[in-house]
Amino acid sequence: MQHSESQPSHCIFCDIMKGAAEVSVCYEDSSAVAFMDIQPVNQGHTLVVPREHFESFQDLPAELAKHLFEVAMRLGPVIRRVGGAEAMNLIVSSGEAAGQDVYHFHIHLIPRRAGDGFDVPLPFAGSTMPERTVLDAQAAQILASLRDPMRPTPRATSVVGKK
Repeated sequence: MQHSESQPSHCIFCDIMKGAAEVSVCYEDSSAVAFMDIQPVNQGHTLVVPREHFESFQDLPAELAKHLFEVAMRLGPVIRRVGGAEAMNLIVSSGEAAGQDVYHFHIHLIPRRAGDGFDVPLPFAGSTMPERTVLDAQAAQILASLRDPMRPTPRATSVVGKK
């Protein structure tokens, strides 16, 4: 969702894009900026952010989403090499229930080292394995929705909304 009347007017990432906040940039182009996280999990923790304000993953135009992940893919190996990391987490928290705390879409690139103390435990300890029939039914619902010719597409929705 782009800025609107109902949205809070203050966004730290928008301030950064306007030059109104300190930032250590490691990549930029016409639609994306990558900079160092000020509360890093590990040395090299980087955020990839669109210049334009979009609140969450579901609000991003598809081409911009692709570009942001291309930037992340380009930066990932460089961040690992520069920081001497063994691995990398890419994390997107989209929405309050997912732990998003800055409501301007961003991708965390977190360099990882064995024993660094950070953990994203999957599978989740509180989950149980559903019956295969339940998984099959969920997959069928998703497939049917993707194939639904009446389903609005993100592009069609955004074109209508821009008139």
